Amino acid sequence: MKIVLIRHGATAGNIKKRYIGITDEDLCASGIESIHNNIKAGYYQEVQAVYVSPMKRCRQTAKLIYPEYKQHIVPDFRECDFGIFEGKNYKELSGNEQYQRWIDSNATIPFPDGEDVADFKKRSVCAFLETVSKSESILKGQVTSGKQDDTTVAYVVHGGTIMAVLSELYGGDYYDYHCGNGEGYLCSLTKDKKLSVIGKISARNGCEIHGTVLE
Repeated sequence: MKIVLIRHGATAGNIKKRYIGITDEDLCASGIESIHNNIKAGYYQEVQAVYVSPMKRCRQTAKLIYPEYKQHIVPDFRECDFGIFEGKNYKELSGNEQYQRWIDSNATIPFPDGEDVADFKKRSVCAFLETVSKSESILKGQVTSGKQDDTTVAYVVHGGTIMAVLSELYGGDYYDYHCGNGEGYLCSLTKDKKLSVIGKISARNGCEIHGTVLE
């Protein structure tokens, strides 16, 4: 099975570099335009199932990319609660002692009045593994014998969700997998439920798989 991890399109808060977690923003006009451009360029793979965060920016992105598919909404794919940082950007937080303490921790301590990053990672990974098991069961009867490896499942979620899943199930640092709005990764799922990154969806290179750019 292949897995497509896609970060939602841009919102007004994203454009202004704000911490947008539990704030349920819509996609902004430029965010919608960018997704449309990516679709026209053929950046996103054909899939057999679509899982999404319950937040509007993810559901709206999924509807643009995969309009013909039912969205399987997963509550635990919601974005992290950034606490007192929510809705602010780094300039507005400059000089804030709690923000500086969080930065000095390499962003590992809980967000003040918000969510513990470790808890966020745990719920994201657990939700992902649960949906993988469901997908294997659902899709098993929809593909011909020997063709299970040809099935692809999309996850239209948040940047933090993607970073949590890949750092835990592929390896590396959490921030190694940061990606822009509308970008993401194409992965292969192993039998022991580990991920192998086989391509990246990016604004610069489109969909690049093993060094080959798909136009």
